Amino acid sequence: MTTTTTAPATTTVLDASGVTMRFGGLTAVRDVDLTVNTGEIVGLIGPNGAGKTTFFNCLTGLYVPTEGKVAYKGTVLPPKPHLVTQAGIARTFQNIRLFANMTVLENVLVGRHTRTKEGLWSALLRLPGFRRAEETSRERAMELLEFTGLAAKADHLARNLPYGEQRKLEIARALASEPGLLLLDEPTAGMNPQETRAAEELIFAIRDKGIAVLVIEHDIRFIMNLCDRVAVLVQGEKIVEGPAEVVQADERVIAAYLGTPFEGEPGAAEAAEVEAAEAHSTTEGDDK
Repeated sequence: MTTTTTAPATTTVLDASGVTMRFGGLTAVRDVDLTVNTGEIVGLIGPNGAGKTTFFNCLTGLYVPTEGKVAYKGTVLPPKPHLVTQAGIARTFQNIRLFANMTVLENVLVGRHTRTKEGLWSALLRLPGFRRAEETSRERAMELLEFTGLAAKADHLARNLPYGEQRKLEIARALASEPGLLLLDEPTAGMNPQETRAAEELIFAIRDKGIAVLVIEHDIRFIMNLCDRVAVLVQGEKIVEGPAEVVQADERVIAAYLGTPFEGEPGAAEAAEVEAAEAHSTTEGDDK
């Protein structure tokens, strides 16, 4: 008798198609396609100014793409960050954005807000439904702190955590929204080798929970060890995508990281203009 095993069905969690982002006459991201499937860890790498964070911002509703579309599990996402989070995509940032004067537990509870259903009056009147929801959120938050190794520091202020643990806390807060896709923007930036190894193990554990992961990182060794697939952006364009060993051997990737120009590559002056335009756009958004 022959036993046949069937591989679990793969679902496309993220489908970004033809994503282009312009700031005035400058193009920061140009016609980028990228998919992420269930059970995958996908890496996005490229030199400084390649458009990686701009692309992340397009995926999460911080920017409205000039062209293209972003879909989560087949549904095109609205360009509003809170609606993207509600749909099932969570992210961390290159620069840690914790509530420094709140406790570790309180920071994670903030991430639960998109999953609580109780309204204003229920909260003001402390109705039974609100109290039950509050207790459920607290239990879930503690589970996530246990998962990330921070449960013993639940009552500590976030600002008092070591740097590596602040990174873990940001991930725990993102997981509190119960995402199907987690976007990590340079999760090991500033970490020592021991902290980097712990971050790698945590990301594998997140994947094992059924959450797909898309990660930006400058640590090439980390990315190549971590990811099932890697995509490379150079000056806003995706030049190659595939398994780590294929990407590592691609001459265009080697040229981009060594600073050797290849045919059709935009110059450094154009890259600087794109960075300046993006910074100006962000500043204008903060002023409004």
